Amino acid sequence: MEIIGLFLLFGLILILLNIFTSIWAYRDSIRKGNSKEYAIVVLIGTLFFPVLGLIVYLIIRND
Repeated sequence: MEIIGLFLLFGLILILLNIFTSIWAYRDSIRKGNSKEYAIVVLIGTLFFPVLGLIVYLIIRND
């Protein structure tokens, strides 16, 4: 039973980390002067593709 609890806790932490990084990417995009539409695309991309979306955003954010 403890193993199931640990897996659930780990999954919850990953989901929360995904949400926090997606919100950060959205706010960072707005702060850098991008349009709200672009920021929403960034938010959706990082929510549905957490690792890949964040890596792509970090690469293109300085352009």
